[in-house]
Formats: sequence, structure tokens, C-alpha cells
Amino acid sequence: MIASMRLSDLSDLAARLDGVSERVHGGRLHWRYHGRLVARQLDETHVVIRASFDSRDFLLHAFPETFSVPARYAKHMMIVADLEHGNADAVEDAVVGAWELQSGR
Repeated sequence: MIASMRLSDLSDLAARLDGVSERVHGGRLHWRYHGRLVARQLDETHVVIRASFDSRDFLLHAFPETFSVPARYAKHMMIVADLEHGNADAVEDAVVGAWELQSGR
């Protein structure tokens, strides 16, 4: 399995994505593309990432140890990633996918 990811790794990734800015709101990190959510911190080891429903379904089935969809996100285009126990490459791909979704790329 790929090594775990840290919030600082997400910050580094976001800094490489054109138009994505990092902010702290309520003591938690948020990454946005021109105001549109890409990902945000839930706690020290979990982030919620924007994802189309098709992408979300794929990620849930391909990486069940990494991604989940709690009931509160079931009707939203969001997926929760476990940074500590999950696949770092899959999380990175999901964040890039969220950026592509929000930027129309």
C-alpha cells in the first residue's frame, strides 16, 4: 500500500493546481478553485473531496479502505478520504479530479 498522506501533502498538491487557493476557515483547511470547493479538512486525518457521482462510485469500489460516503454526504457530490490509512495516490487523483471538475478542465 502507498504511504499515508498528510494535510501538508494536500497543501503542496493544491499549490501546484492552477487557480486553487488554500484558506483556513473555522480552524480547518479549505482548498478552493475560484471560490468553488475542491476539498476541505474534516479532522486531522480526514478530508472531504468534491467528486462527481460516477467518480465517487468508482473510488468507493476501487479503494474501500481509503474512501467513504457518510450519510450526510449521500446526496452530495462529495467523498471522504482517510489520509492516515488510505492510498495516497488515490487521494491525490481524487483531489486532481475535483480540481478538474470545478475548473471545467
